[in-house]
Amino acid sequence: QVQLVESGGGLVQTGGSLRLSCAASGSIFSFNSMGWFRQAPGKQRELVAGITSGGGITNYADSVKGRFTISADNAKNTVYLQMNSLKPEDTAVYYCNGRTLTAGWGRWGQGTQVTVSS
Repeated sequence: QVQLVESGGGLVQTGGSLRLSCAASGSIFSFNSMGWFRQAPGKQRELVAGITSGGGITNYADSVKGRFTISADNAKNTVYLQMNSLKPEDTAVYYCNGRTLTAGWGRWGQGTQVTVSS
């Protein structure tokens, strides 16, 4: 089973940028698609960006459109989330996950904390 490890979180001021990385222990083509999720305290986990394994199709939550960009480096088996113009409401633990048609989304990892100060 391919394991996913998130990194790149941190503390940033409003308007700043961060790039999150999701490193896979194997080929990301083992998934049909991959996604970045986030969970803020007291809130449900939400999907913020998704990408097909071939990288041809991306989708974003309305709250991050125009600010976040998801991308995949197939050679490095890594999926990225570039986050620009960060806002305090983007503060959350960010998780990546992969989905297959047969099993759905996989197990959740530790995530990476993103904190945006006002």
